[in-house]
Amino acid sequence: MKTTRRRFLKATTLAAGGFLLPRVMGQAAENPSTDHFWYRRPPTDIYIDSQSGDKAFGYSDGKVLLSKNNGRTWPHSLAFPDARRITFSHVLKNGNVVFATEAKIYVSTDSLKSYREITVKAPDGSDYIPHTPQKPENPGWYFHPLQGDISWDVNGREMMVWGNYVNVLGGAAPVNIFYSTDSGCTVKIAYSFGQNLQYRDNGSPGGGGRTGTLLGDPSNPVICRHVHSVSYNPVEKAFYACTGDIDRDGKHECHWLRGAYDAKKDKWNWKAIVSTNANTRYKCGGINFVNGKVYWISDANGPLPHDRGLFRCNPADIANPAKHELLFQPQYECANMIIQDGVILAAHYATASPYTLGIIFSPDMGKTWTQYDLKEFGKRSPTRFHRKNGDGWFRADLRSGWITKEEVIFIKPKR
Repeated sequence: MKTTRRRFLKATTLAAGGFLLPRVMGQAAENPSTDHFWYRRPPTDIYIDSQSGDKAFGYSDGKVLLSKNNGRTWPHSLAFPDARRITFSHVLKNGNVVFATEAKIYVSTDSLKSYREITVKAPDGSDYIPHTPQKPENPGWYFHPLQGDISWDVNGREMMVWGNYVNVLGGAAPVNIFYSTDSGCTVKIAYSFGQNLQYRDNGSPGGGGRTGTLLGDPSNPVICRHVHSVSYNPVEKAFYACTGDIDRDGKHECHWLRGAYDAKKDKWNWKAIVSTNANTRYKCGGINFVNGKVYWISDANGPLPHDRGLFRCNPADIANPAKHELLFQPQYECANMIIQDGVILAAHYATASPYTLGIIFSPDMGKTWTQYDLKEFGKRSPTRFHRKNGDGWFRADLRSGWITKEEVIFIKPKR
C-alpha cells in the first residue's frame, strides 16, 4: 500500500516530546519484498539522512532530529533554519553528529541540544576557509560524499575519512579528502587535489567552464572532478580513494590513491597508484575491503568496448588488471556499493541504465547474483549506502538524475 501523507498522519502520534512512528519501522515482514530482501520508504516527513547502530539523524523543515531507536521516535530535535540545505551528515558511535550545508560544516556533541560550526584545518594547521562564491546560491557542496560509510576503527579509535563528490550541483568547489580523529570535533584536510581548468567557479550550478575562479591546490598536478569513494583496509592500515571523471587538457581525472596516516605526527602520505582514462574499470566507486581483498564496481564510460564490472583482487594487484577477478557484469555504469555480513549491495544509475530503480544483490559474497527493478519508486539512483542499523536495515539516498536528493530507501536482507 502506498503511504500517503494522510495515512502517515493517521498512523503517527506525538509522544515524549518527539515523533512516534508506526511499528513498521522495525519490522520486515510488513513491508514489500523480493526473494532476497525486504524494502521500504520511511512513512514520515523526516528525511533520514544517516544512521549508525540504533542512532539515526534526520531533518525536516527548519529542524534537525536524532533518533536512538532506529527511527521509531525522534525525541531529540533542534531548530536549524537551513535544514533543507543539508548535503551531508554522519552519526558517530559515541553519538556525535557531523552535518554540513554546502560550504559549512557543524558538529553536535550533546544529542542535538546544541551545535557549533567547525572551522576546517589545512595540513599546515591554518584555517581552511571556503572560497567566496560568484553566486551566493551556489557556494559549492564542499563536504558532500557519494558514499555513506565513511568511518572506521583505526587502532581502537573511530576515524572519519571521506572525499567530496562535487562540481555537479550547488556550484563549484575544490576537491579534498577530509578526516577527523576526535569524533568530528575537529575536521582537517588529508589531501587537496590540484586546480582543474575545466571546473572553476563561474557561478553555474555544475561549476563547469573555463572562466571563473580557480579552485584547489595550485602546487598539486593531480586533478579530478570529484572523489567517488574512500575506504580503509585494516590489514594494511591504509586508506584508498578513487576519483572521476575523464581526461581534460591531456590530464587524467581518474585516479586511485593510497594513503597512510601517521597518528603520532598527524601527517598523511598519499601516492597515486593508478592514473588512467574514463573507459577503464578504475573509473569506479564502492571500494570495500573484506578479509584482505578489495572490491569495487565500475562506471566506465567512453568508446566501446566498456571496461566495466564488479571486481575483486589483492590490494597489491590493484594496478594490474590481469590479476583482477570479475565477480559480476551489470553491463551498465555503476559506482555505489556496500558489503556487510556477506551481503553485497550495489545499484544502477537511473540515468545510465534501463532500470527504473536497479538493485544488484549477492547474499553470499559474490557466489550468486540477482538484480531487481523496484519500479514503484520511479526513476531513481541509490547513493550513500549506510551500514545496517540495529534492526538490520541498510539505508540509501534515492536521487533523481544521479545527484538531486528525493527520498530514502531501506533494504533488509532476508538471510
